Amino acid sequence: MPWLRSSSSSSTGQCLSCSPCQRECERTAFSFYCAVREQLPVWLLEEMRSMEVFCWDNGSPRAFQPSEALLYAIVHDHQDYARYLLNRYSVGALRAPACSFCCCPGSGAPHLSVVVRYNRVTILGMVMEALKDCGGPVKRREYLDGRGGCLHAADAGKTAVQLAVELSHPECLLQLLIHGARPDGLEVALQRLVSCIVSERQQAQRCLDFLLLFLAKPPLLPCLRDEPQRWQGLLGNRVFSWLCGLAPSPLLLQALRCLAQSGSDRITSLPDFLQPHSENKRACG
Repeated sequence: MPWLRSSSSSSTGQCLSCSPCQRECERTAFSFYCAVREQLPVWLLEEMRSMEVFCWDNGSPRAFQPSEALLYAIVHDHQDYARYLLNRYSVGALRAPACSFCCCPGSGAPHLSVVVRYNRVTILGMVMEALKDCGGPVKRREYLDGRGGCLHAADAGKTAVQLAVELSHPECLLQLLIHGARPDGLEVALQRLVSCIVSERQQAQRCLDFLLLFLAKPPLLPCLRDEPQRWQGLLGNRVFSWLCGLAPSPLLLQALRCLAQSGSDRITSLPDFLQPHSENKRACG
């Protein structure tokens, strides 16, 4: 796990766990991780978390924070435990973990990145509900568009939307966009579409289509200008013209945009010929 810093490494290569107390903390920390992985009942996990010491933090033992337990629940898709933590602690469960969990103190909360990385769509829906209590739309938008997580992790410097596009996780992407995340990453989506393997192309296409639904004004992209014939053939005449600023967005795209902004279920429940990908392949050709 990229956010978990081991206490057993040093410049001399010797183990830092020299005290019995610290060794016991490391042992119980691993047992808690295994308990979440094995999907043990919520009441038992909370009893372990609140009544036992697991972490060795800055020279002293302490219990796991709810935000740290939530990371384990996300990784192992323990939906019941994630639901409990988010209902019980609300946005408190989405705070940045303590420094013992990350080698870059103050680097931000990694929960959104971890949810998207592991494609935990159901838990992401719970997170979106919890964010309604985060202090207004501005605070919620800041969290959604944040680049949280350890600076040494693979997802460093990326928003949750950018990560969803890069990994071709359209269900996560749609939830993020509907709840107000900034629809950036269009150039990555285009490059992903042409570079991915055949088995991943449908998911990459859906990510591109969802981004288009939430773009009020598309950015000017050099790749469209440099290779117009290639992209015109891929996107269709109308979408290509809109992205280049030569025409308004197609009417079907505008209608689907209004529908998408009223809820993700409105889009995913449409028949196939009205799905956003059809707009690119049929109506805008």
